[in-house]
Amino acid sequence: MNGLSKTSLDLRDTNRIHNAWKSRIHDFIQSPLRRKIKRQETNETCLLGESLETLISQKCGRIAFWDFLKSEFCEENLDFWLACQEFKTSDRPEELTRRAASIYEEFIGPESPREVNLDFYTREIIRQRLQQPSPSCFVVAQRKIFSLMENCSFPRFTQSEQYKVLLAAAAKQRGLPKHRKALKIRSTGDPMQHDSKPISLQCEVYLLHKD
Repeated sequence: MNGLSKTSLDLRDTNRIHNAWKSRIHDFIQSPLRRKIKRQETNETCLLGESLETLISQKCGRIAFWDFLKSEFCEENLDFWLACQEFKTSDRPEELTRRAASIYEEFIGPESPREVNLDFYTREIIRQRLQQPSPSCFVVAQRKIFSLMENCSFPRFTQSEQYKVLLAAAAKQRGLPKHRKALKIRSTGDPMQHDSKPISLQCEVYLLHKD
């Protein structure tokens, strides 16, 4: 009889502990903290498509957008913008001169192999400044190319397959639901140009699909 009583007590203790944890989990799910965490996760994903500036401030965002631009045969726009960003960090006069000439020859000059869409006046101003370039030498041109990407390419990107893959990768980083699994893929291995130096674009991202 004592054995039966002990077993009954053990079962009651187990049920009591189980119910206590269920209650705690339920309280957490309904708590403001949980809602705040969930809202923060949602916001982080939404930010990827909030603006072009936010998108290209993140490595995988730049890679996904570059892949999209490549599919539209205009990836030189992002390469030019990135080259200008890097150019502004130069501080030695000889380095400024070398990089300015490299950017002009690749993206702006009349025989440029990867010419970007700039008006004659902007090109001429840059050409005149090449002898004594300053860190702001390409600011106007960079702003115009950014505006071109922002108004033309970015809206199409947010409707593209590359954008869906990017969102899936963000979801993967937060953890997958149990009824889903990840399918690993790679972006293209094509080089992205930075100051005429190829940079590999091998970046693993994830597609989600149901079992």
